[in-house]
Amino acid sequence: MSKYISTVRFRVKDGQSDEFVARQEAMNIAEAAQTYIIKTGEKTFAFVAIFESEQHLIDARPQMITSLDSVRDLLEEISPELGVTDPASGPVVLER
Repeated sequence: MSKYISTVRFRVKDGQSDEFVARQEAMNIAEAAQTYIIKTGEKTFAFVAIFESEQHLIDARPQMITSLDSVRDLLEEISPELGVTDPASGPVVLER
C-alpha cells in the first residue's frame, strides 16, 4: 500500500490567526495520520496530513470536513474559483 497525503491551503481574516490555530488544536482531525498546520505567511496556513493508505484518507474525510467547518467563518476567499480552501490529495510517488 502507498501512503497518501492531503493538503489544504487557507487564508485567514485579519486578526484571526490565533483563533484559527486554537480551533485546529481543539480538533482531532485524523487519528490514522500525522497532521501538521504550517504558517506559510502573515495570514496564510497549510494543513498537511500523511496517511498510511488511501482508505485511511477516505475514512478521515468526515473529520477533516468537520474541522474545516469549525474554522470556515475565520477564512477569506482565496479566489472565486477555489472559495476559501485550496485542497490537493494523492498518493506518495517518491519518499526519501
